[in-house]
Amino acid sequence: MEIKKLQMLGVVFAAMMLAACSSTDTEEGGEVDSGQSLSGFDGSANVQPAKSQAEIDREEAMKNLQTVFYFEFDSSTLTAEARRNLDAQISFLKDSVGTIRLEGHADERGTREYNIALGERRAQAVADYMVLNGISRYRIETVSYGEERPVAFGQGESAWSQNRRVELK
Repeated sequence: MEIKKLQMLGVVFAAMMLAACSSTDTEEGGEVDSGQSLSGFDGSANVQPAKSQAEIDREEAMKNLQTVFYFEFDSSTLTAEARRNLDAQISFLKDSVGTIRLEGHADERGTREYNIALGERRAQAVADYMVLNGISRYRIETVSYGEERPVAFGQGESAWSQNRRVELK
């Protein structure tokens, strides 16, 4: 009988604690929130300012920029095409803020450890090129996935060449 009383007392105590911990949301004026905002609709329209033509042109140009830079077999040297694509990216990135993530990749040939190191060298090569062309080093982070995230599967140069890359995120 004593155990049942203790259990009942515990349940009552827990209920009191839950009731004491609950709160009511209030707005700045001290009024209680009606709860409409919980459903995601508060009656006001989600109005965004109109974009200028320059902003629209910039967004269109950004869509056409390359974000993947390819490398030759067993190399971390930027190709001429990769440098051209990077130059276009850099001109836009100079006017922006935020972190730039460079992900290095390799094809499946070589050991896992070697490919991780090769992916890192490739990402560092892109980062170094960006720094030399005006991007602040603190904005750039690099990571290597080696052969772990292929975009093309198969045995052959067509698949391998697609996996030797650095992706800008």
